[in-house]
This record gives sequence, C-alpha cells and structure tokens, in this order.
Amino acid sequence: MKKIQYIDKKPILLLQPTSVNTAIVPLQPQEEKIISERERLIAQVERINQMAGELEAAILELKAIANTLNTQKRYSVLKCKNICQYLAVSVPWVKRKPDESFILTTRRVDLFRAEREAALLAQQLRQQTKKRLASQRHRKNKSGAEAHTKCLFKKVLVNKS
Repeated sequence: MKKIQYIDKKPILLLQPTSVNTAIVPLQPQEEKIISERERLIAQVERINQMAGELEAAILELKAIANTLNTQKRYSVLKCKNICQYLAVSVPWVKRKPDESFILTTRRVDLFRAEREAALLAQQLRQQTKKRLASQRHRKNKSGAEAHTKCLFKKVLVNKS
C-alpha cells in the first residue's frame, strides 16, 4: 500500500490490486450439517412416537379409573350409568416409509382391548376346565367299569366252584 499526501495533508491509503488465483466458492450446506439435521429429525420422530405411547397409556389409565368409579357404590347411585363415555380416539404417530421419508398420521387407541383379551382368556380357561373334567370323568368311569367287571368275574368264579 502506498500513502499519498494531499494538500490538506491527510494521508490516503491506496490499495494495490492483487492477482486473484482462486474463485469464490459458492456457499453450500455442509454435509455434517445435513447429517445432524437428519439426526434431529429422527430424534423428533422418536420423541413424538414416545409421547404418543405415553398419551395412550394415560388414556387407558383414565378408562381404568372411570371403571373403578363405576363399580363403587357411592357413584352407582348417580343417575348416569357410566361416569365416562368413550368415542373413537387416536394419537399422533409418525411412520417411516420404505423410501426413508416420514409421514405424520394418527394411530387408533384400542380402548377395549383389555376387555377382549380378558374375555378370550376366560373362554380358554373354561374350555381347559371342561376338557380336564371330561377326562377325569372318563378315567373315573373307566376305573369304575373295570372294578365292576372284576366284581362280576369274581361272582362267576365263586358260583362255578
């Protein structure tokens, strides 16, 4: 740089041109930044789905509490049959598509799954009990028939001698 003095004696700096060897690189998103944004997206998807699970558990707990109140005597005197009514319920849910993209949708909450499972289990237990009782009767009848046959056989032997 050169300093040039003018009449008013204030120095002025002049820049000398320098040769430019490289072009300015256009701004591009860094790959690391893209990866970290993708990781943030996946983390947010997991967070939403976890919260949906917690919300579903809270809804099912609400139903259990309401069912408990319905069975208590002091609430059964109320004019309403049930303390809580249930309509179709769903929670937000994020699904991952095969192309690795995501879709924000809802997932239905099955409010009566526990009752269905309990009824199915009760039915299976009743069937097992019926089978067990039937096999016990069959063994009892079989052993009773064998005893009866032995008794008859002894009488025949006694009568012939």
